[in-house]
Amino acid sequence: MRIAVTGSIATDHLMTFPGRFADQLLPEELHRVSLSFLVDTLDVRRGGCAPNICFGMGCLGLRPILVGAAGADFTDYRSWLDRHRVDTHSVHISETHHTARFLCTTDEDHNQIASFYTGAMSEAREIELRPIAERVGSLDLVVIAANDPEAMLRHSEECRERGYTFAADPSQQLARMGKHDIRSLVDGAAYLFTNEYEAALIEEKTGWSSEEILDRVGIRVTTLGPKGVRIDRRGEATIRVECALERKKADPTGVGDAFRAGFLAGLAWGLDLERSAQVGCMLATLVIETVGTQEYSLRRAPFLERFAQAYGDAAAADVSAHLTV
Repeated sequence: MRIAVTGSIATDHLMTFPGRFADQLLPEELHRVSLSFLVDTLDVRRGGCAPNICFGMGCLGLRPILVGAAGADFTDYRSWLDRHRVDTHSVHISETHHTARFLCTTDEDHNQIASFYTGAMSEAREIELRPIAERVGSLDLVVIAANDPEAMLRHSEECRERGYTFAADPSQQLARMGKHDIRSLVDGAAYLFTNEYEAALIEEKTGWSSEEILDRVGIRVTTLGPKGVRIDRRGEATIRVECALERKKADPTGVGDAFRAGFLAGLAWGLDLERSAQVGCMLATLVIETVGTQEYSLRRAPFLERFAQAYGDAAAADVSAHLTV
């Protein structure tokens, strides 16, 4: 199964604040916030939605196709991804901009405040999918993750025009997009990935009810934080999958991307939706136990042991038949 993952390519600058953001925000002064948080740690890590998803898929034995834009400073990052089975041949390299930067501060309640510098990502709108499909033979699924908004719209439209099956994953870009753009991103998607807040935001901004959205997408996948994930389809019973128990909570950054990587791997293996979601939840648990979105290790025996503890021996046997790490 050839899966192309489009989205931001970035480095993550991750900081921790030894307190609660809520204690520093005054409700009556929210219209003129001016705050600076003294942080205890700074970790600079590889990130970006698309590489995070591709890295997880590569760790599970797949060879996803990374599609996005980066700067000339991408050389070391490319080498890292190449070593983890990611096809980076379709990454556009900017001649003028640095690779994008994600700056995020996390408080002791795991709430986050973040900023994003687009840099080379602004050139992702120049990328066309057809040459990529011709290079690899075909595209079975195109994931349209958070990216330059114009690039997201272009990729969605091209998928509809050329008949490529696509998954909509607008994520952080929902905050800056309007009604018609969000409708264009969602309409016709085989899969729609969001968290609970984003699901509500899509309904509010598009004016579509949850039922109307299910008329326009094949499968709606909603992550629920510590409660796991919910999968909805028109005329089918809702599927709910709980999270695998984590050993510690180090950093939530990249947890959603890891879930998508595991879920997509399950689909590529031919597993059903429930089992695919279980793979996603297990991979997400590994990420929350580490600082950084691509710093976890995945070894076959420990992964299957924890998977069996969380979801049962039969589920682990289904995954074992496909897992290559």
